[in-house]
Amino acid sequence: MKADLFLDAKDLACPMPIVRAKKALDSLEPGQIMEVHTTDKGSLLDFQAWVKQTKHEMVSHEEENGIYKFLVKKV
Repeated sequence: MKADLFLDAKDLACPMPIVRAKKALDSLEPGQIMEVHTTDKGSLLDFQAWVKQTKHEMVSHEEENGIYKFLVKKV
């Protein structure tokens, strides 16, 4: 799936990946997808809680070599 926006939040500690993701997602239209890469080990739980709270959709998430990759769809 192709993202409409890419956010590199690697090397940022909590809560900065979520703060940056919220700001970036605000620039998208509903239905568009943002891809976020982080290295913060707590980001999986943070992103799951954030999308649940904001009602956005976590399209996918994976971890590869210490990089957490998220696809979030704006509702």
